[in-house]
Amino acid sequence: MITIIMFLGAIAFFAAIMFSPSNRTRWLLGMISGLIFVGSTLMITANFHEHWGMKQVTTTKTQKIYSTSSQMQLALYQQVGTSGKDNVYVYQTKPRQKTPQHTQANEFTTNRLVWTDSDQATLTFKETRWRFKNDFYKVLFAGSKMDGHLISRTNTFRYPKTFVKISVKQAQALKKQAQALKSPTAQAQLKTQAAAYVTAKIQAAKQQNPDLTEAQLQKLTQQAQQEYQAQMIKKMMAAK
Repeated sequence: MITIIMFLGAIAFFAAIMFSPSNRTRWLLGMISGLIFVGSTLMITANFHEHWGMKQVTTTKTQKIYSTSSQMQLALYQQVGTSGKDNVYVYQTKPRQKTPQHTQANEFTTNRLVWTDSDQATLTFKETRWRFKNDFYKVLFAGSKMDGHLISRTNTFRYPKTFVKISVKQAQALKKQAQALKSPTAQAQLKTQAAAYVTAKIQAAKQQNPDLTEAQLQKLTQQAQQEYQAQMIKKMMAAK
């Protein structure tokens, strides 16, 4: 709307100067149309540079996320640069997903990782954008493409401690290492070690609380299995 007013002001100013029948009319109409043109230009500039007529609006959304691997609990990221601040994190919003999702790589986005005692990974999006203060400014600056302009975005990943932070490059190397563990002998050894680890964890938990329910024992068993898997992944990464 304001752009149309600016162009109309420019046309009216030209018409007033060129076609007014008298000097008095020329000056009067020229001044009015000139003020309209200059005023609308200043408003467009103020909206673009100073976000005049707008306000900052922050929205927050949290959703469950899952490892990109169906077999391992991985906090996967693609390294960008050397500082680590621009890394892109890869995740899934469903347990089984054909194409994983990833965070944005731009100057507005910050990623944070938090390790928790929860058994469910989550991702919290916090975005701050410019929005018009009311319908008047929305109509006035319609077509300016300023509404919804991103100011900042923070992605907070909350991972269970059983997840392992690993880069895409490390994951590819880990996959090759895992091929060597597919022999029957290696599988039997890993199974024995995992069972011993889980048994020790369950026995320790029972000593602390003899009245654990079956559901609690199942949950502890799952956590122990995930802990053992995380330890194995870290050992394989360290041995690389």
